[in-house]
Amino acid sequence: MGTMSSGSEPRFLFDHEVLALAIIGSDRMFPVRRIYCVGRNYIEHIREMKEADERDPPFFFQKPADAIVPDGGVISYPMLTADFQHEIELVVAIGRGGRTVAVNSAAELIFGYAVGLDMTRRDRQREARERSLPWEIGKSFDQSAPCGPIHPVSRVGHFHKGAITLAVNGIERQRGDLSQLIWSVPEIISNLSHHYELQAGDLIFTGTPAGVGPLVPGDRLEGVIEGLGTLRITIAGKPD
Repeated sequence: MGTMSSGSEPRFLFDHEVLALAIIGSDRMFPVRRIYCVGRNYIEHIREMKEADERDPPFFFQKPADAIVPDGGVISYPMLTADFQHEIELVVAIGRGGRTVAVNSAAELIFGYAVGLDMTRRDRQREARERSLPWEIGKSFDQSAPCGPIHPVSRVGHFHKGAITLAVNGIERQRGDLSQLIWSVPEIISNLSHHYELQAGDLIFTGTPAGVGPLVPGDRLEGVIEGLGTLRITIAGKPD
């Protein structure tokens, strides 16, 4: 409930849930502040999408914090699309703030890592790109950021390599290795911190390997990153 004023009514007009993710090995939760996503960070994905120069600087877009869906969740096939697609990604959880952070000290900001999915309305994204409009219509919609529990650095260390895969109904569609990231995690954090002041609670989705593809209601997704376990999500029917 909202904080009570001196009268009988709550201070706030309405309440809303603060989205938080489980932390492996802890009873505490990781409250999500912002979700940043890196576009085009694996060469083979750039090639399959026929986009941009392979060494373009990283660029970023955001998703709303309430787009988070935890492990085991069921998400609706979204409105306004006929081409709903999956993108498996390493997620970085920021545990302390910073701005204009140097690459060699960027790891100090990391609290932990997780498996995430950047769900995409690909037809809407393509339309926006062709018209030089922002990508939000294709990327920043309800339930578009499934994410598994946070694995603290104190338990798992930092990730520079390791298999990253996505299977749909038991059939593998995406496979890559974290060593194939064009821009490393420290480089991503440093670059992003020159655009925004990072704060504890921020999540960074770091890009997807090749193999993205369409989904239909009833599909079961299993995203795996070596050392971080499995993220399981099911696609429900289209909303009325």
